[in-house]
Amino acid sequence: MAASARSLMRVLAGCQRQILVSSAASSLCPSQNAARSHSVRTYAAAAKASKRERKVEKGAVKEVKQEEKKKEKQKIDDTGRHKPYGLTAWEPIDDVYVARHYPKPVYDAGVAVDMLKSFPKLDFTPEDQPLFINLKLDMKLEKKKKVDPFVSTVHLPHPFKADANKVVVFTEDPEEARVAIEHGADTVGGAELIEKILEDEITADFYLAVPDIVPKLLPLKNKLRKKFPKSKRGSVGVNIPKMLQLFKSGYEYMVEREAYVITQVGTLDMPKEHILENMRVIIQDVASHKPAEFGSIIERALTNSMTSEALRIKYQPFIQQEVKEA
Repeated sequence: MAASARSLMRVLAGCQRQILVSSAASSLCPSQNAARSHSVRTYAAAAKASKRERKVEKGAVKEVKQEEKKKEKQKIDDTGRHKPYGLTAWEPIDDVYVARHYPKPVYDAGVAVDMLKSFPKLDFTPEDQPLFINLKLDMKLEKKKKVDPFVSTVHLPHPFKADANKVVVFTEDPEEARVAIEHGADTVGGAELIEKILEDEITADFYLAVPDIVPKLLPLKNKLRKKFPKSKRGSVGVNIPKMLQLFKSGYEYMVEREAYVITQVGTLDMPKEHILENMRVIIQDVASHKPAEFGSIIERALTNSMTSEALRIKYQPFIQQEVKEA
């Protein structure tokens, strides 16, 4: 029994030695498959690109990206398509639809005014409420130049303000002062008016001046700001009667937020023809502030009353009408 146990132990010890030897041999000598899969590289490593080359490559990538951005900004022409890009159709087939799935309708100005006149009858709002026009402008010129935001005064053919504008005329010439008073100036004077204006004893809608007195008015620049007399706005000149004719009954509008003109053109109870005439004058005056060779300054035109939604209108007929008249 003891002999059989000893022989069994010898067999087990021999097996253990055989296992250890075979495992050591396999770890020291890689197989043929391993040698094939991990071949020795006999060629030289590729040289690193120089810093200059890298800069050139980066610049090229930037140029490509800029070109891609320009391509993305290009407007897609929908002309001739059965439906506009990204929308369901050109117009809905009934009066119940999701507005964002269809392009916003663009109305003739006369049709839009008729619609705005009908809204107060439905929502019981005042029929004499103000009527506005909202113009989005393209102020870009060549390269990095652009049209500066401007303030303009026009003579509307059908005024909607009940009272005439209050006008101050700056002049130190007695004869010019007499002419200004005869043509409707509310206040006329020279440098002695500066202190009264700074103290708010004298206020006005417009301030006009002859060229000689403008340097003496510089203390009023911060007080009057956009109302300060300027030759660009036509509020500085020698023809006092002509200036008073414009500014006494003139209507002023300005460019807001760098690219928008939002101004009143009348009231809803005015005749449609009068409203359209006022729209025409303002749109034509806005269009005149950008040379025609750089494209239209107006990108989009809306009209609305104080309580109604805004309706997109076709502004091109007003500009074409100016060209025909010229």
